[in-house]
Amino acid sequence: MRLVAERRETASVGTERPSSRLTVRLLVRLYRPVVRRAARAALEGRRCDPGRPEAGRFLRADVDAFLEDVWRRVAVLLREEGLDQIPTIGNRHNVFLGALTIAAYHALVDRGVEQRYAMDLFADLGWKVYARMLKIPFFFARLRTRDPQRRMDLVLTALMRFPFSAPGEPGYDVQAWSEPGRFYTHWTYCAPLGFVKRYVDRHGDRGELEAFYRSWCLYDWPAADILAGGRAGDHGHYERPHTLSQGDSVCDMCWSATSGGSRPSQRHEHGAPSRHSREPSVDRHDDGAE
Repeated sequence: MRLVAERRETASVGTERPSSRLTVRLLVRLYRPVVRRAARAALEGRRCDPGRPEAGRFLRADVDAFLEDVWRRVAVLLREEGLDQIPTIGNRHNVFLGALTIAAYHALVDRGVEQRYAMDLFADLGWKVYARMLKIPFFFARLRTRDPQRRMDLVLTALMRFPFSAPGEPGYDVQAWSEPGRFYTHWTYCAPLGFVKRYVDRHGDRGELEAFYRSWCLYDWPAADILAGGRAGDHGHYERPHTLSQGDSVCDMCWSATSGGSRPSQRHEHGAPSRHSREPSVDRHDDGAE
């Protein structure tokens, strides 16, 4: 067994904290064009209300107005949260994305979009951002090896260093290790989920926790295919019997990859049935139009 990452004491990374204001400014500058492109691809032309065709569709002007509203809300959310309490730049990066998730959800709901449909819309938007992020480490892993499991191991190992480093609560608390043909990540604290829970504790729940689950927590199944991909017939497989955002005490994940169209058994190594067949699928429409 090869241990890749484990919890470190929060105090040990205190010197890594830059000004939260500078961090937010840099992240907004980085993500504005990425989110704009993803939002236009995911939302433009979609119905405003699937049950009422007379409500129209999202036009370019609607999407641009939505984005300006989102960025205003992100600024408010992060001023209230204060990123100084979050250790490491990588963890702050993901809490920032958590704020972006809640801001997008609120912006849609407050413009009259039904809650469940709002979750689907911004989950589609978020998937395009997430998939683009994964392609960066995958590109370098593909240069090193043609083996899909080895590619997956390389990418996940890199992600455990940034942005998913494990300083402990209120940052991530995770153990990650690899074994032949498998890569495990067992999370006992999730930094962006913690941010959402703190927001709900202060303001009440308008569906933010469900919105987080239906976006962040459902991206890993298609993400596994991205991490394994590269040649026709390469597939990723992902298992998670338990989920923090659903009230469990751990997200016990197992990642694996196969070549030639075969997939590993849908059963966790320790005998617990996989949720692979029960999880709602993520809508990945128009993924090529990024």
